[in-house]
Amino acid sequence: MKKFIKCAAVSVVALSLLLTGCSSGSDTINARKHEKVSFDNVPKRFAKGQGARIKVIRKIGGDDHTAQFLAGAKAEGEALGFTVDTYTANGDTAKFHDAIAQAAEENYDGFIISHGDDAATINDIKKLREKGKSVVTFDSNPDLAKVDGVTLTSQDDEALAKLALDQLVKENKGKANIVYLWVDGFPPMVRRNAVYKETLKNNPGIKEIERFGVASADTSVQTQNAVTAMLNKHKKGEIDAVFATWDAFAIGAARAIKEAGRNEIKIYGIDVSNADLQEIQKKDSPWKYTAAVDPKLIGAVDMRILAKKLAGEKTPPTYDLKASLVSQKDLQKSNEGVNMVNLSKEIKGWGKSEAFEEDWMKTLKDHYQK
Repeated sequence: MKKFIKCAAVSVVALSLLLTGCSSGSDTINARKHEKVSFDNVPKRFAKGQGARIKVIRKIGGDDHTAQFLAGAKAEGEALGFTVDTYTANGDTAKFHDAIAQAAEENYDGFIISHGDDAATINDIKKLREKGKSVVTFDSNPDLAKVDGVTLTSQDDEALAKLALDQLVKENKGKANIVYLWVDGFPPMVRRNAVYKETLKNNPGIKEIERFGVASADTSVQTQNAVTAMLNKHKKGEIDAVFATWDAFAIGAARAIKEAGRNEIKIYGIDVSNADLQEIQKKDSPWKYTAAVDPKLIGAVDMRILAKKLAGEKTPPTYDLKASLVSQKDLQKSNEGVNMVNLSKEIKGWGKSEAFEEDWMKTLKDHYQK
């Protein structure tokens, strides 16, 4: 009996020590979470740690590029302590404008508007500005850069097109019959098309024999069907290459070429995503090169510019993000599968930019990520 009492006493003491230890550890963790961060360098708008409500609205959707862009904007905003809501209209113009109009009546401090290509978008954004909302736009109507207080960001579309087309011309020694996959009506496509026309003008040996392009929720499927029809029409040796101005085009073209067993045809594309990287790395994939800007980084940089606007800091009317050329050969050098996370190991400078990242933003990130 005495032995039992003694053991029980020891157990109680041990349990007490264990609980005390747990409590102490928990208190330490909680203390760290609530540790005060000096906001001395933070703009008054955020000096007390208050965040902002942001809405990101994108016209096009249904592709991995859109998903990455939205994820980048959301992650950067939340790292700064913002509440970020996202919406994509999947190419539906009416839904896109309705979403902006509805959000304008809600309690948002700032907006990122993507792919607002028409004149109606200018009116939408003017109304947002009249309500005192901060606005950043991406790949949208170029006249938006003229709206007071608005920043229009873009991938460097001229550089994207030139990187891909220069490689096409080089590898085909200035002589090739090509299929052009492009759709009109979007500012980035207009810019890429201008470079395409200039390239053909300066290289008469490069001849367009077919073209196709639609922008929809199933662009890759429609492209695959269209390219399949082209391959049936043109026998082996009559098509040397495909220039795809959008990765959704390149995905569809790659499927059609592989199914037809026409891997003598090479694809030179624009844009990149996880799905694209998987396709490019497949054995005997016809997709040899793609020029791109990290879509996740685009979303992050747009959010930084918006944060500066909310803080009352100066921002430019336009900003272009630097393009890179991704080659199948570079990807195949890797012993591990290359994706959007580790692509930077193969492409120097990929996914990295300190553009518009102010010291005060780092302070906010340190605070909210503790």
